[in-house]
Amino acid sequence: MTKIHDRRSNDILKAGNYRPIMVDDPYERGEKITVLRQLRGDPLGRLHAHGQIDDAQFHAGRAYQQDWEAAERGARAIDPTKEAVDGGQLPEPITEGQAKARARLIEVQRELGRRLTRVLHAALIHGMSMEEIAQSKSQSLIKLQGNLVRTGLNELAIIYDLSNARRQYLRDEIAV
Repeated sequence: MTKIHDRRSNDILKAGNYRPIMVDDPYERGEKITVLRQLRGDPLGRLHAHGQIDDAQFHAGRAYQQDWEAAERGARAIDPTKEAVDGGQLPEPITEGQAKARARLIEVQRELGRRLTRVLHAALIHGMSMEEIAQSKSQSLIKLQGNLVRTGLNELAIIYDLSNARRQYLRDEIAV
């Protein structure tokens, strides 16, 4: 007998900002279902839902977020300004995945430069809106920050090899 799964949600917040997206069905391999994505606090999701960035830019942003999350786990620097306490835990050893994520982030920062890295970090890691990044209500400054984020996401798509431009560049290099 086939088990029926009720996937309807009754806990949608009135203050939420939702958009439907297609995702893999967890119960049927190869099938897709439509779900609501919460966009509040997710500038990357909001840009994607409104068609302001493409799939490659969206997935590159998510890859950057995953690398940042992986790299931030584990060993932490000791803060000498805090009071020492007994019974502190030993830091977890750095895993191979963390080391690779950190190496990718160093490469990303080198490729993007300080300005694009700072803007992308504000949007992707801190969840800041373009208005918050611009620290202004000026539409021209907000558009500038949005353009910087999109430019940074284009570069991330190339770095993470999610862009057709990267594939074309590599094909051209091989042909020469």
